[in-house]
Amino acid sequence: MLEKLKDIEARCGEIDALLSDPALTRDRVKYAALMREYKRLSPVVAAYRSYRSLFGQLAGAEELERGESDPELRELARAEAALLKEKLEKAETELKLLLLPRDPNDDKNVVIEIRAGAGGEEAALFVAVLYRMYSMYADRAGFSVDLDSANETELGGFREIVFTVSGEGAYSRLKYESGVHRVQRVPETETAGRIHTSTATVAVLPEAEEVEVEIKDADLKIETIKSSGAGGQHINKTESAIRLLHKPSGIVIECQDERSQYKNKEKAMRLLRAKLYDLKEAEQTEKIASERRSQVGTGDRSERIRTYNYPQGRVTDHRIGLTLYSLEEFLDGGIAPMLEALAAEDAAKKLKGSDEI
Repeated sequence: MLEKLKDIEARCGEIDALLSDPALTRDRVKYAALMREYKRLSPVVAAYRSYRSLFGQLAGAEELERGESDPELRELARAEAALLKEKLEKAETELKLLLLPRDPNDDKNVVIEIRAGAGGEEAALFVAVLYRMYSMYADRAGFSVDLDSANETELGGFREIVFTVSGEGAYSRLKYESGVHRVQRVPETETAGRIHTSTATVAVLPEAEEVEVEIKDADLKIETIKSSGAGGQHINKTESAIRLLHKPSGIVIECQDERSQYKNKEKAMRLLRAKLYDLKEAEQTEKIASERRSQVGTGDRSERIRTYNYPQGRVTDHRIGLTLYSLEEFLDGGIAPMLEALAAEDAAKKLKGSDEI
C-alpha cells in the first residue's frame, strides 16, 4: 500500500507541474482531464502525508518512552504513544478507503425513473412525493433537475416520471436509491382512517455519453406522435412528441415534455443511451455477482429498500436497518444523512472484502 501511495504522491506532483504550464490552458480537453485527476488524487496525498506525520510522531513518542528515566515523563510519553496509535489506525483505514477502486460512473449525471407500483392512485401520488423529494435534495446539493417525461394522473400524481439530475458526483450520491419504495399512510380519500400501503419503483441510471454506447440508425424506429396530458392542459396539438423503438433490445422511449420535436428527440436519445448503458452494466454485473452481493444493494429494482411511515413520522431503510424519525424533513429533501449512511456501509463492506483477499 505504501509503495502505491508513493507513486500517487509522485503523480500528483507531476500533474501539479504540468498544470502550472501556461501553454497547457490552450488544450482545454487535456487541461480538464488533468484537473479531474488532480482533484481525485489530492485527498489521497493529503491523507498519506498526515499518516506519515503521525507515524513520525509515534516513533518519537516511543523513543522518548524508552529513554526517559523520570517515571512521570515516561507515563506521559506512553499516553501520547497510545493516542497516536489510535490516530494512526484511523488514518490507515481512511487511506484504505481512499484506495478502494472507484465506481467509474460516480462522477456522472443520473437519470431517475419512478413508476407507480401497487396501490392505484395512491401509488401515483407517492411517485409525485418522491419526485418532489429528489428535486428538493438536488437543489440543496447544488444539482440541476431536468424533467424528461411524465405520465400524469387526474389527481396530480404520476404513473411514471423520468428526470435527469445533473452535477458532479450526482450518481455517486443517488445510486443507492434503486429499488422498491413503500409508503404507509391514510389517503385523503379514505373516510374510515385506514392506513394504506402503496409502492413505487425507482431506477437510477448513470447518464451515458455517445462514445460509450453505439446506436445504429438501422436499429431505430422513430415515430412522431401528438402530445397528451392530464385534463387537456398544455397539450401540444402538433406532432412534436417522439417515440423511439430500439429494435435489438425492444426498449421504447417516449418524450413529449418539450415543444420542439428536435429537443424531444434529443432527450429520447439521451434516455435510450442511459438504458442501453444500464443493460451493458447489468451484464457485466452478472459476471461479478459475488461482489454485487457484498454491497448494500445498488440497482436491484425488485428489492424493497425503504418504508415511509406517515403515522409514525419515520423512514426506515431495510438494507442497513436505519430508521430516522424525521419523515417531514426527509421528504423535503433532507435525505443526505441516509445517503451518507448507505455509502459508509457500502464502503465498509468493500473494505472488509479487500482485507479478505
